[in-house]
Amino acid sequence: MSGAGKPDFFYREAQRLGYVARSAFKLLQIQKQYKLITPGSSVLDLGCAPGAWLQVACQSLGPVKSGGLVVGIDLKKVKVPAAHCDSRVQTVCADVMKLPKAQVRELSPQQKGFSVILSDMCPLVSGITSKDAALSLELGRQALDLAVGGAALAHPKNEIQMEASNDGAITSSDVNGVLRRGGHLVIKLLESEDVQEFSRICKPLFRKASLLRPKATRPSSREIYVICQGLQSQAKI
Repeated sequence: MSGAGKPDFFYREAQRLGYVARSAFKLLQIQKQYKLITPGSSVLDLGCAPGAWLQVACQSLGPVKSGGLVVGIDLKKVKVPAAHCDSRVQTVCADVMKLPKAQVRELSPQQKGFSVILSDMCPLVSGITSKDAALSLELGRQALDLAVGGAALAHPKNEIQMEASNDGAITSSDVNGVLRRGGHLVIKLLESEDVQEFSRICKPLFRKASLLRPKATRPSSREIYVICQGLQSQAKI
């Protein structure tokens, strides 16, 4: 639905084409421009409810014979949509930010990590712009840490430091992220003065980092996506 609560073009198209939400068109545009998901890719979808990105990700894998996998994780229990999805899609009900990286990695093929990580996570908005942006940025930082690991974030070029566990110790399983070398990462943020800094932190870790506001984004929304392509070997996964 649009910000005014009325069906808009993308809402109607989603219904017509069998997508569970208009947000499908955001990932479709990202795919068209950046081609992050290819046949055989292993995809991790963070904050996967209601499932529209699962649908697009599965479509992007090509026919079943091409292989690949899509794993969606969300705080809510998400049923895999019947349309556009097949047996390669599975969902997990959990708080991914509280799961050890090793446990998330176990969900990937041969437990070697994912080739694409999508984070469409968004905090419960309060309406207070600065507060919502800060909460969104924290989710983005956590998604980045999950993907590349604390060792990469502690790189001299970056200011974000890896967080210790509750007892102050950093375990070896927390050092390495769950994104494979050469892999791609998409993170949603709410626009603020910190978005450019977040993008700057990503740039030395990836071959390229870009910002995109998809056409399907509602006019009233402040969301923007950081598109990170080609995880560099310096992240040492």
